Amino acid sequence: MVFPQCDRQGARGTATNDYLRPAERTRGLPGHSTVGTNNLDTAAVFYDKLLAVFGIGRVLVQPSRAVYYGLKALEFGVIKPFNGEAANVGNGGMVAFEARSRGQVREAHAVALAAGGSDEGAPGLRGDDGPYCAYFHDPEGNKFLVYRKGPDEV
Repeated sequence: MVFPQCDRQGARGTATNDYLRPAERTRGLPGHSTVGTNNLDTAAVFYDKLLAVFGIGRVLVQPSRAVYYGLKALEFGVIKPFNGEAANVGNGGMVAFEARSRGQVREAHAVALAAGGSDEGAPGLRGDDGPYCAYFHDPEGNKFLVYRKGPDEV
């Protein structure tokens, strides 16, 4: 697939790296979210492994600035803060990824831990009739939820 380029102006009026905008959008993850990083190379290795569980790959790399993932569109990114200050974890912030099955919840949790993340809640049911969930932090401390509500997709 060919992605047309377009220029974007940064917050201070200076041109940022070109980014790619796909002609059509296919949902792989819910929405477009980003988390900050202080070590883009290490973060990209972590997210390459984690998001491969969902069949999601890189759609844009801005060297020394950001790596964005998705099926065909920007859906999730790991970025160095634009203001040049250190990235930090938002208290109460969390990114949620919807899984296709309970097995994918377990796999994503295991991959995250094996890739340097830390456990925040083992895979399992939440509540009497709740979703099947797992929680973890990435190596920078950002919190994630992977969940499956209802029956597994076939």
